[in-house]
Amino acid sequence: MNLDHVFVCGNPALDFAATLRARRTVRFEMFATPARLDAWYVESGLVDAVSPARRADVERATALREAVYRLVTARRLGTEFEDEALDTVNEAALRAPAAPRLTRSGRWTAATQREALAAVARHAVELLSGPDVPLLKECDNPECTRVYIDRSRGRRRQWCGMESCGNKIKAAAYRARRKTAVPSVG
Repeated sequence: MNLDHVFVCGNPALDFAATLRARRTVRFEMFATPARLDAWYVESGLVDAVSPARRADVERATALREAVYRLVTARRLGTEFEDEALDTVNEAALRAPAAPRLTRSGRWTAATQREALAAVARHAVELLSGPDVPLLKECDNPECTRVYIDRSRGRRRQWCGMESCGNKIKAAAYRARRKTAVPSVG
């Protein structure tokens, strides 16, 4: 499995929730080490630098990730939020996020682990209480569990991303059609 973090969901909270890949099958954990969590925060663009994570920070992040996933799934399916998931997100969102600074070369945001996590939680709060809720969809790849915001024309997007899922599914369908095609007798 590719170790690069992928940002195709349209919102940092959704991309964060997608860091446990293939939830229904092989379950691949993207936050296997504290350094992978640090990398996600920086690669996501939420912060430019973050204090080094410890195992406890990874545990807090995975708890938030799972709470966000449960809330997003509930919102997408039109079911009630779980109190525990709500409490987890709201508690993380209460923390002050990192303040950006203006430098000679532009904007710079350095964060503690809790400040970075607060930024993710606040994105989740805004997403789940905002106008994009009707646009939430789960990828059509049966092995993928990413939820994304479908802003496509006519809301016909099927995959979280063409590179990550769409091309794989289309190629597999093509191979299956070729395999079952009857050879022409000439």
